[in-house]
Amino acid sequence: MVKILVIEDEMEIRANLLELLSLEGYEIMGADNGVTGVIGAMEFGPDIVLCDVMMPELDGYDVLKTLRQEPKTALIPFIFLTALADKGDLRQGMELGADDYLTKPFTCSEVLSAVETRLNREALMMEKSELAQQQAIAAQQKVQAFQDARDLEKAALISDVRRRMKGTVTQLNRVHSLLQTLPANPERDQCIDMVRGVCAAELKLLARIPNFEYLLSD
Repeated sequence: MVKILVIEDEMEIRANLLELLSLEGYEIMGADNGVTGVIGAMEFGPDIVLCDVMMPELDGYDVLKTLRQEPKTALIPFIFLTALADKGDLRQGMELGADDYLTKPFTCSEVLSAVETRLNREALMMEKSELAQQQAIAAQQKVQAFQDARDLEKAALISDVRRRMKGTVTQLNRVHSLLQTLPANPERDQCIDMVRGVCAAELKLLARIPNFEYLLSD
């Protein structure tokens, strides 16, 4: 259930607002001044706050400043209730982070419309935020899948290179051993040098692969 906090020092206005919002199915809480309003916001955890501007103890501007400074209440939608119509006063509230204004005297429909509009905007923002989070998670999963596939491909490549290298070295050793059993002559010595040259060239090429030295073990 959506929870609404009404901070209003005029008892009649506060009572009327609480009754109106209760009949609309909202869970409501009232506060008769700014101090109790701030305490109520911390304890009640409202989804939206309706707050008078001119109040004793702590006025509406100070209430808004206080709530915006607290992580728990910083993002709660805030609607001012005010008899002030001066643009400077309205601008001051908006600069502090107010979401809307209702100018006294206001009608029931104006109150409900302001509340519903703000709640709908919050719901839309929440939906967009959730969608963005889902897209971010999906993107991370794609990146992880790509990295996993790349790691598997690298592992398979290294394994294949290692197998081929060991096979090649084994064959070259056999050729080298066979050549050494032949009678000494320039042709034999030339073949041995060629085998050694091929081995050296292969090892030089393999040395260009980063961290490849451990493949030469065993």
